Amino acid sequence: MDDSLKLRLKDLVEQDEIMLFMKGDKYVPQCGFSATVVDILNSLEAQYTTFDILVDPDVRQGLKEFSNWPTYPQLYVKGELVGGCDIVREMYESGELE
Repeated sequence: MDDSLKLRLKDLVEQDEIMLFMKGDKYVPQCGFSATVVDILNSLEAQYTTFDILVDPDVRQGLKEFSNWPTYPQLYVKGELVGGCDIVREMYESGELE
């Protein structure tokens, strides 16, 4: 991965306090896992930003390496990877995500 892509990914991850990389966006999720995370964040009334990985193949491939996480969605809070759908769901159900 080149340095310019690394810098771009770092900027994207830190763009907002809560950043969700997903298929589609918060208004029209394009997969069930993304829709689940959106539903959880909406139920918590979280203010968050989404990035549609389907429209940018560089981000889609690069973020997997950057985060060392192979699947989407990927939820970041304050620049740190929280995880994907299963981890977000578990944290939500335990009350830890709030």
